[in-house]
Amino acid sequence: MSFERKVAQLIQPQINSFTAEDMRRYRFGSYLNGGNGGPYGDEFAPASEWLKLADEMWDASTAPLPKGEPAIPTMWGTDAVHGHTNVKRATIFPHNIALGATRDPDLVRRIGAATATEIEVTGIDWNFSPTVAVARDDRWGRTYESYSEQPGLVAELGAALVEGLQGQRDAQDYLGKGRVIATAKHFFGDGGTDQGVDQGDVNGDLEELKAIHVAPYPATISAGVETIMASFNSINGTKMHGRKDLLTGVLREELGFEGLVVGDWNAHGQIKGCTTSNCPQALLAGLDIYMVPDDWKALHASLVAQVKNGSIPMARIDEAVARVLRVKQNAGMLDPNAAKPSARPNAGDYDLLGSAEHRAIAREAVAKSQVILKNDGVLPIKDGASILVAGKAADSIAQAAGGWTLTWQGGNELTNDYFPGATSIWAGLSQAAEEAGGSATLSEDGSFSAKPDIAIVVFGEQPYAEFVGDQKTMVFPDEEGLGLLKKFDAEGVPTVALFLSGRPLWMNREINAADAFVASWLPGSEGAGIADVLYGKNNASGRLSFSWPADCGGAPVNGEGALFAVGYGRSLTDKSPLAKLDENCGYLSESKSAMWYDLGRLTPGISATAGETQLANLRGEAGGIAARGFDYQRQEDAREITFGPNAKLTLSQAGAGTGDYLVLYNLEDQPAGTVTLTLGETAIDITPQLRLSAGKGWREMVITENCAPGLGESFSISSDAPMQMKIARIKRQSMPEGAQCSF
Repeated sequence: MSFERKVAQLIQPQINSFTAEDMRRYRFGSYLNGGNGGPYGDEFAPASEWLKLADEMWDASTAPLPKGEPAIPTMWGTDAVHGHTNVKRATIFPHNIALGATRDPDLVRRIGAATATEIEVTGIDWNFSPTVAVARDDRWGRTYESYSEQPGLVAELGAALVEGLQGQRDAQDYLGKGRVIATAKHFFGDGGTDQGVDQGDVNGDLEELKAIHVAPYPATISAGVETIMASFNSINGTKMHGRKDLLTGVLREELGFEGLVVGDWNAHGQIKGCTTSNCPQALLAGLDIYMVPDDWKALHASLVAQVKNGSIPMARIDEAVARVLRVKQNAGMLDPNAAKPSARPNAGDYDLLGSAEHRAIAREAVAKSQVILKNDGVLPIKDGASILVAGKAADSIAQAAGGWTLTWQGGNELTNDYFPGATSIWAGLSQAAEEAGGSATLSEDGSFSAKPDIAIVVFGEQPYAEFVGDQKTMVFPDEEGLGLLKKFDAEGVPTVALFLSGRPLWMNREINAADAFVASWLPGSEGAGIADVLYGKNNASGRLSFSWPADCGGAPVNGEGALFAVGYGRSLTDKSPLAKLDENCGYLSESKSAMWYDLGRLTPGISATAGETQLANLRGEAGGIAARGFDYQRQEDAREITFGPNAKLTLSQAGAGTGDYLVLYNLEDQPAGTVTLTLGETAIDITPQLRLSAGKGWREMVITENCAPGLGESFSISSDAPMQMKIARIKRQSMPEGAQCSF
């Protein structure tokens, strides 16, 4: 191999930023689809399009090269973290926190096998799963990706998923039909950051940290995991991607890992002295593949130059390339008769996506993961009972599925039409009620004409992924469920609370108000599994794999300060009373956030529209506006907004709001036409100011009463000529009296 193509084996771009022609030219060793990436720019593309793109990339990577140089097949990696959930129709399994509550490695192994089969349908080779983080602070936005706060349980279930995905080591079907390459992630400490801040610092004695956060890795290595992903976080102030003592010393020399180490999304760029396009430090530390979604061309050029000038030894390139090739060899990709994706077993068998067999496994997992925290005798629901099912989440598959579902963040903008074949919680309960000789009514707001025998209130966290889900406290601020529970209590209707969440949260008020309270986690596409427990078909075997907090401030640490300890959970026969819980929490009186848009997400109550069309979470195309994710400081934590001629983007707030507007933005080129900012009834020509700010990097626009009297509840930017602007944050904040507008 030429050394330029050896370097390309170590670079992993995303499908949104390169083409098959780029693959033919550079011969990348691997590529990925990001959380919001799909074939040909369509993240909701049918499975056939995923398979078509896999073939195109395979053909491009294996096209003959001059002078007899070997053409090495590429491999496609994806985040199938709870099923092959980037693809429509796939089975959506419960997230890992729910699987931890099952304590069932055989079940997890079967989930891995089903996921691998569905991945194979689309021709993809490699899954970035399992996450074997030991989450120690539930304020972390990735808590639901962890099986438990206890390393032993994480190790057991993580190894089981590896075996389900790849097959048993030394077995005949290892990485054969129905199997894909697995990844244990993120090495190490991702679940131990201070205050649960994603990508933050993990501090303490190194041996003590290893005893918790490295503990799951020997089990996954013994299970044969082919790849391990390095973590974003720092250990005692230094980023993992640059730690040779840990990536090489601990992982390889101490643990004996012989597979390849892949980086996380642009994480190498966070190493001191690095950028996403220039970072020899990561390779020298022990990284084998750079995950560089967009800056692949510049990174390739810098690595080639560094090999030529000797700052990267050729031996280190060869070592990393050999690890990539070994994984491909183990997967059969280097066999002389290796088949392209569409010619492999299971490829194109679209009936396997969301098959009855796989959905049955998911339903079993949902039932086994339900944890009953309180039951004053209302469960199981009696045959013949009339039930009323309330709450916005009751008939929302998207909310039950959580993040990493069709889109990176998931989201309630995904209606049930996006999930053909799936069963919502309401649909499962309705069917169960009918089978039990009773009746069921769906009433989102809890209203009724005939008093039901029991009300089931479904509520919980809105979907999120990664840092977007970070919290500063354990408070659950949405009071929809609490209001419904209190309403039914006042009307004399017994209640069951079904709490959908990616972590334990302080729920003392809701637990007090309910007659039964169930931690349902993020169950996914098979809502009937919850009905199986409520109607007594499954005897509620789920037990907490995380401590449940008694305090609304911080999360319990290793069980200290827990309301319910790890292992707690009631069977349906346990109807002992629960003492009334303390409802005092100083954080409840804090003022609501005035943030409109931050970390790649609109705050609830804020809408974005282009023309007359709403842009869910400020993404998509409509009315001459195209808004796509952009990496400012983290993955897609900003938006790149392209204005067509006479296009207008409007953000508006539901209800009263106060404060001046602060907008963090970047305008690389001067506007070609007139740009107008409109707040309420005030329109301002900001073209001169933008011409001065263009090309000067990220700047903060401050809009006060001095230039926009009244301010209003909406914020619009319009341009009469094409323009591109990046926006990272919009918030309302009262500035000092007399503060002037600035751009």
